[in-house]
Amino acid sequence: MNKPNRKVLLQLFLSTLYISAFTFGGGFVIITFMKRKFVDALHWIDEQEMLDLAALAQSSPGAIAVNAAILVGWRVAGLAGMIVAVLGTILPPMIVLSVISLFYAAFATNRYVALVLKGMQAGVAAVILDVVLNLGSNVVRTRSVLHMLVMVCAFVATFFFGVNVMIVIFAAGALGVASALVAARRKEGVQ
Repeated sequence: MNKPNRKVLLQLFLSTLYISAFTFGGGFVIITFMKRKFVDALHWIDEQEMLDLAALAQSSPGAIAVNAAILVGWRVAGLAGMIVAVLGTILPPMIVLSVISLFYAAFATNRYVALVLKGMQAGVAAVILDVVLNLGSNVVRTRSVLHMLVMVCAFVATFFFGVNVMIVIFAAGALGVASALVAARRKEGVQ
C-alpha cells in the first residue's frame, strides 16, 4: 500500500471527527453518515464494500463506530488512516463525556436536558430506519433469494424471538461460507 498523503489523512480525520461530533444514537447511525461521506461524496469506498465493512464492524467486539472507523481508515489509507480515523471518531465523545462528568449533578436533574434527550431518541430511530432501508435495499437489489431469506430470518429471530445477535451473526456467517463453498464446487464441476 502506498504511503497516504497528508491531504487524504487530514480529510479522513476531519470527516470522522465531524461525523462523530454530530451523530447521536450509536454505531448504526454513524454507519449511515460514513456511507454518505465515504461512498456517496468522496467515492473512496463502493457501496457493497461499505455494507461489508458495516457487517464486520457490527460483528467485531467493541463499539460499532470505532470498529467502522478502523475498517474504513485502514481501507482508505492503511495504518495511518486507521489511526487518524479512530482518533477522529473517539475525540468528540471523550470531550463530551469529560464535560458531562464535570457537570453531572446539574445535568442529571435538569428537566430540559431530559426533554432534549427524549427528542433525540426520535431522531435516532429515524436515522436507524434510514440505515435499514438503504442497506436492506442493496440486499434486495441483488435478487438473491438466499440473501433476502437470511435478512428476513435474522430480523424475525431477533425481533420476535429475542435470539441473541451473536447467534444470528454466526449462523449467517456459517450459511455464507457454506453458500460460497457450494458455489465454488459448482464452478469446479462446470470447468
